[in-house]
Amino acid sequence: MSSGSTGRNPSATEKAVRYLLLVLVLLLTIGPFLWQLSTSLKGPGEDVWSRTPGFLPEDPTFANYLQVADTIPVWTYAANSLIVAAVAVAGNVVGATLAGFALARLRFRGARLALGLFVATLVLPGEVTIVSQYVTVRSLGLTDTLLGVALPGAIAMLNVLLMYTAFRAVPPELDAAALVDGANVRQRLVHVGLPSVRGMLSVVVIFTFIGAWDDFLWPLIVLNDPSRYTLTVGIQYLDGTFSANPRLIAAGTMIAFLPIVAVFAVLQRFFFRGVEEGAIKG
Repeated sequence: MSSGSTGRNPSATEKAVRYLLLVLVLLLTIGPFLWQLSTSLKGPGEDVWSRTPGFLPEDPTFANYLQVADTIPVWTYAANSLIVAAVAVAGNVVGATLAGFALARLRFRGARLALGLFVATLVLPGEVTIVSQYVTVRSLGLTDTLLGVALPGAIAMLNVLLMYTAFRAVPPELDAAALVDGANVRQRLVHVGLPSVRGMLSVVVIFTFIGAWDDFLWPLIVLNDPSRYTLTVGIQYLDGTFSANPRLIAAGTMIAFLPIVAVFAVLQRFFFRGVEEGAIKG
């Protein structure tokens, strides 16, 4: 049976369209970040309100970053955000891993019902449950505390499903071999399951940290004491009631963005290494 051509080289027009789309996506994603970075480095003598503002700073300076630290307690806010993110990451790493493993590898009554409930919660937007979350946190006496901010995101349903999918991808023959060797549930999780899902676990860590670090609405609702504000909430003080310095706001945005870059830069190599080590070679 003859087969036609399985592929062809794209024409020059197709290549041009592809590169044009890539450049457009790059401008939409990287452009706002570069503009904020440029604004944060502009000196007080440069007009950022002009009709055609310059992209490159004429006289680059880091004074705006120092002024941010003088205007708000940025390091206190950053420490608060780090505590919230650490609690959220720890909760998701432990909770989502255990729940995902139980749903994927253990047999118990009501497993399908529990999985269905996890999937059903993804349909609800966060704004629908925010009132019930606040009532729960208040009943626990955790309002105006960093633990109250971190608690609702300590186990995300999406992360549970991600870990469930990752554990389901582990060949059942490995579990069967471990059972034959007399391994219990904890040993199967530690020695069989976790080495194969480290890539997905890195994804959970990265996105949990980003979500907890960037969250604005929930900390704004729970926290009342300015000394406990997270960084995203505290940055709003850079926008004055009667005047606003866009250079300071841009510098504060960059300060809030740098930890995300650092976490992703550190963990992305573990993500790819985990995927490679978890691959089952035939």
